[in-house]
Amino acid sequence: MRLAAGLEYEGTAYAGWQAQGHAVGVQNVVEQALSRIADRPVSTICAGRTDAGVHALGQVIHFDVEVERPLDAWLLGTNSHLPADISLRWVRAVPADFHARYSARARRYRYLIHNSRSRSGLYAHRAAWCTHPLDAQRMHAAAQYLLGEHDFSAYRAAECQSRSPKRNVLEIAVTRQDEWVAIEVEANAFLHHMVRNIAGVLIAIGRGDQPVDWTRQVLEGRDRRLGGVTAAPEGLYFLAVRYDATFGLPVPHSQGFAPPP
Repeated sequence: MRLAAGLEYEGTAYAGWQAQGHAVGVQNVVEQALSRIADRPVSTICAGRTDAGVHALGQVIHFDVEVERPLDAWLLGTNSHLPADISLRWVRAVPADFHARYSARARRYRYLIHNSRSRSGLYAHRAAWCTHPLDAQRMHAAAQYLLGEHDFSAYRAAECQSRSPKRNVLEIAVTRQDEWVAIEVEANAFLHHMVRNIAGVLIAIGRGDQPVDWTRQVLEGRDRRLGGVTAAPEGLYFLAVRYDATFGLPVPHSQGFAPPP
């Protein structure tokens, strides 16, 4: 039987999603907990790998099991073996042809910036911190140059292993509420460091260091060296994955920016 699960985690303590031999990834911890319930090894596939320090509100995984357990046992039982910074939010039975990665139609990320002269004690590891005032309207206007299908070579990490640099950005918005600025972007898929590199460019524009059309200039240059700094991982959240409704999975988090409490 194939099961899918929604996953939420704070990435601060982990070396990214992927299981690793030299460091602890979120995948290591999740598979150990699932294996306790299955009473045998369980392997997982995720919708999108996250880097060290990156968080998730709507990661999706799938895994195959040969033992029958109630869905509540997979959900509540697994959570009882997980640390406080990782939690399964739901578990569903899915068809054998469902694939957490390849069945995804779109993915959505949020980059959260605390824009204040003084740092936050609560969000030191859960938001980027920028002391210089940011013009969110200017950043939003600049972001619109990235809509549509483009070659995003200038916005991907040098070590990115994707065969194609082309991605289709379906929506991108920058909003402000009080001291918090959020960049929210949805695309069919993302390249390595793509959102953090977009955030780095938009922050420079929001500070007034670059013109509004710099996003377009960087995009058309297709050279990562022209794209400025990669924004810090602490501000990045894997927000949601969208699948065909026929799979019957829970609707992803609603769009729009809700500031921290």
